[in-house]
Amino acid sequence: MKPGLGSVLRDAWRLTWPYFRSEERWTAGILLGAILALNFLIVRVNVLLNSWNGAFFDSLQNKNYDDFINLLLFWKTDDSGFMPGWGLIIAVYLPVAIYRTFLTQWLQIRWRRWMTDRTLNDWLSDRAYYTIGLQQIAGQPATDNPDQRIADDIRSFTSDTLRLFLNLIKTIATLISFAFILWSLSGSITLLGVTIPGYLLFIAILYAIFGTAVTHWVGNPLAGIEFRKQKAEADFRFALVRVRENAEGIALYAGERSETRSLLERFAAIIVNWRQYMTRTKYLNALIVVYEQAGSIFPIVIASPRYFTGQITLGGLTRISGAFSQVQSALSWFVDFYAELAVWRANVDRLTGFRNAVIAARALAEGGVRIAPGGADLVLRDVTLDLPGGRNLLAGAALTLPHGRSTVISGRSGSGKSTLFRAMAGLWPFGGGTVERPPGSYLFLPQRPYIPLGTLRQAVTYPSSPGTIGPDAVQQALTDAGLDTLIPELDTEQPWAQRLSGGEQQRLAVARALLLKPDWLFLDEATASLDPEGEADLYQALRTRLPGTTIISIAHRGEVAKWHEQRLVFRPGSLEAAPA
Repeated sequence: MKPGLGSVLRDAWRLTWPYFRSEERWTAGILLGAILALNFLIVRVNVLLNSWNGAFFDSLQNKNYDDFINLLLFWKTDDSGFMPGWGLIIAVYLPVAIYRTFLTQWLQIRWRRWMTDRTLNDWLSDRAYYTIGLQQIAGQPATDNPDQRIADDIRSFTSDTLRLFLNLIKTIATLISFAFILWSLSGSITLLGVTIPGYLLFIAILYAIFGTAVTHWVGNPLAGIEFRKQKAEADFRFALVRVRENAEGIALYAGERSETRSLLERFAAIIVNWRQYMTRTKYLNALIVVYEQAGSIFPIVIASPRYFTGQITLGGLTRISGAFSQVQSALSWFVDFYAELAVWRANVDRLTGFRNAVIAARALAEGGVRIAPGGADLVLRDVTLDLPGGRNLLAGAALTLPHGRSTVISGRSGSGKSTLFRAMAGLWPFGGGTVERPPGSYLFLPQRPYIPLGTLRQAVTYPSSPGTIGPDAVQQALTDAGLDTLIPELDTEQPWAQRLSGGEQQRLAVARALLLKPDWLFLDEATASLDPEGEADLYQALRTRLPGTTIISIAHRGEVAKWHEQRLVFRPGSLEAAPA
C-alpha cells in the first residue's frame, strides 16, 4: 500500500533531522541560514525588478529617451523615489545567484557525506549487510540493491530535498511579496452589485487551485512508477555486474545465450516501466504546458480593459502581468514540481525501506546462537541450528573442541557443516544455544575466498592494513602458500578475483592465515579446489608455521583427516565422533 503524504513527510523528516542535530549542526545551520538569506535577497531583487519594469515600459510609452537610458544603465530619481537601473540591479543579483548555488552545493555534499558515512556504518555494523540476505531467504521483508540505495538514492535525496525545500521557501516569500503588489495594482471589480477589491489576486488563487487539483489527479501514479523504475534499473545493473564478475564461468559453460536472454528479460521490465512513465508524463506535460501558457496571457486579457480605458499605463499593465505571473507561479509550485516530487517521494520510500531493513536485520542478528566468553576450550551448549525456511539441522548439540587439538568435520553436503561454522562465527540468527569461545583471535576461511579490490598486497593482508605487515612477512607467506611467482606483482592493482584461479584464491586465503596467525583457524572446504598434493602442502605449511593455532576443518576428502587429531561426522540432527 502506497504511504500517504503525511507518512512520506514523517519519513523524510526522520531522514533529514539527524544531520541538522549531528556534530555538523553548526556548519549545516550556518550554511542553510546563509542560503535562505540569499534566497530572500533574490525575492527582494525580483520585487525591485517588478517596479523597474513598470518605470521602464512607461519610459517607452512616453518616448522619454533620458529615462530609458538611465533606467537601463544608471538610475532614476523623481517624486516616487530612487530607482536603480537594470545594470545596478544585475550587479547585485549576479553574485547573490552565484553564491546561492555555490553554498547549496557545499551543503549538499557535506550532507551526503555525513549520511553516506552513517548509512554505511549502520549497514556494516552487527553484520546487518549479511543478515539482510538471510531475511530474503527466509521470506521476510528485506531490501533490494543496497548498493544503489547508498550510492544513488542518498545522492538524489540530499540534492532533491535541498532544492525542493529552498525553492518552497523562496516561493512562499515570493507569494507574500507579490500578493501585496498584485492586490494594490488590481483595483476593484463589481459583479452582481458586489465590489471585489484586489480581484486579480483571487483569480490567481482560484486558477492555481484548479491547476493543482487537476495535476494531482493526472500525475498521482508517477510516484509508484518512479519507485518501480529505480528498482528495475538497479536489477539490470546488478545483473550486468554479475556477468562481469563471473565471466570465466559463463564462458566455460558457453552460457552467452542464456545470459543474453536473462539480461534482456530484465531490460524488458525497464521498457515496460518506461512506457508507463512516458504515458503518464505525456498527460502531465500536456496539462502543465497548457496551464503555463494560459497563465502568461490570462492576466493581460483580464487587465486589458483598464489599459484601453486609460486607467493604467503600459508599465502598469506589465507590472500587473508580472505580479500575477509571480503569484500564480508561487501558488502553482506543486504543479511545477510534481514530477520531481514523485522522484523525491520514491527516494524517501526506498531509503526508509532500507533503514527499516537494516534495523530489522540487526534485531534478527541479536537472536539465534549466542556467543559467550569461555575458558580454554571452545564449547557448544545446547546448540540448535535451523535453516531460514525452518528446517532443523542440529538439535540440542553439546560439544567441546579442545584448545590445541585439531578437528576435522565431515558429512554429506547440505547436512549443516557450514552452518555450524557460521554459528561459531556469530553469524547465524536461526536457532539457539550458546557457543563459549576462549579469548584470542579467530579466522574463518570459506570455500570461496573474498578478494577485495586493489593491489595483491592489499588482497593478501586483508582485512589488516598493508602497512601493518612487513614486506618480508608477506613474501614468506606467499612462498609458503605456493604463490611465490606472484611476488613481483604485489603492488599491481588488478581484478585479482578474476585473474586468480579458484585454487590460487584458496592459496591466497591460506597465506592470509599465515600472516594473521590466529589462535583458532576454521577452514570450510578452504582447500577443496586444490589437488591432493597441493592440499597436503598447505596443511603442512599451516602445521609448521602456526604451531600454536587450533585448526578446525570441514572437508569431504578422507586425506584431510590425517592432518587432524579428531574427527566429527555431521549427521541429520547430530554431531558424532568418529576415528580420525
